[in-house]
Amino acid sequence: MAPAAGDPRPTRHQIVIIGGGNAGISLAARLRRYGANGIAVVEPSSRHLYQPLFSHIAGGTAEVSEATRPQASVIPRGVTWVRDAVVDIDAAQNTIHLASGDQIRYDQLVVCPGIQKDWDAVPGLADAMASKYGASNYEIELAPKAWDLLRDLRRGTVVFNLPPGPLTCGGAAQKPMYLACDYWAQQGVLKDIRVILVVPTPTVFTEAVANKELDRKIAEYGIEVRYDSEITAVDAVARTVTVQDLGAESSLGGSETVAYDVLHAVPPQSAPDWLKATDLPKPGDPSGFVEVDPETLRSIRYPAVWSLGDAAATLNSKSGAALRQQTQVVAKNLMAVLKGKSVSAKYNNYSACPFTVSRSTVVFSEFDDQYRPKPSLPWKGIMRERRATFVLERRILPRVYWNLILKGRA
Repeated sequence: MAPAAGDPRPTRHQIVIIGGGNAGISLAARLRRYGANGIAVVEPSSRHLYQPLFSHIAGGTAEVSEATRPQASVIPRGVTWVRDAVVDIDAAQNTIHLASGDQIRYDQLVVCPGIQKDWDAVPGLADAMASKYGASNYEIELAPKAWDLLRDLRRGTVVFNLPPGPLTCGGAAQKPMYLACDYWAQQGVLKDIRVILVVPTPTVFTEAVANKELDRKIAEYGIEVRYDSEITAVDAVARTVTVQDLGAESSLGGSETVAYDVLHAVPPQSAPDWLKATDLPKPGDPSGFVEVDPETLRSIRYPAVWSLGDAAATLNSKSGAALRQQTQVVAKNLMAVLKGKSVSAKYNNYSACPFTVSRSTVVFSEFDDQYRPKPSLPWKGIMRERRATFVLERRILPRVYWNLILKGRA
């Protein structure tokens, strides 16, 4: 709608990118390398975070400082940083509305604000995170607390979980568990610690090669797995979780109450609430992710809108590895549109997840949307447990991220 009399006219940019995380910054940098101008990134946070290291922080193999940089330091040269939060998108009028009350008009819009952690979706879960005994590698503030709790434990019960539904890098939920188990084994106390993993699926991972490797590590560490199950409630005072069986027998009300000494939790996740309320998600989709063509990453109903990363309703498993290819596709297709050409770049649903299964080894799984193996690196046996892939994931990839990916060069 038009601004009211006396209101300032909306600012206009040729390309507006919502979100200054991996997706937004790497895309802006790549577009600049391709010659695009008039780019604005809308991002309220003053910090830029490298999320793959959160698991290492929670597992005691990285420091918080390694995963954070000032947001201003990663904004590409020639790109305008709008430090504000989006509260609405009027795709019919090519306008976004900001928390400050300002508006921005756009020629092309890219929606990549990331994913929302729904801590309140499980009764008592937020209270547990605020207590002395709960932590998570899915929040930068809770990750160092996780390592403090896991490092100091010498006996008792630890519960880890993976929630049902879409989430960012689902494999990350398991990484601190393996890092902690290896640490406890080195300290000689693993035999005195009961480790329980709750997963909503019949296997710990869907891709077969990685799943076999993870099953082997689970047996090695003596981890108890509750398959086809989810945590439906937490009592932070009593330190118990309710584990509900999601299988066929769940119709009989099968549930288990488990007492814990430490709870490492991953919350249910969805699109940001403000995004759910726009016209961009598929009608009737409660997750609220932006409806796009899964190959071109262009909105089905609004040709000037694109989406990638965790906020896009794509077919792949959400991950940074998937995002790297998506960024290239969106950049090429968006530039084609600006030049009056047809879009031709297509995303192939690739994703990957490096599982840190010990403090020196990784299972590096690469797969498509059907969880079929899709290795891209020329290493024989890369999807098996390897020390070399630990070096890649822990040492090399962070440097690639800060120095190449965020600059649109990888």
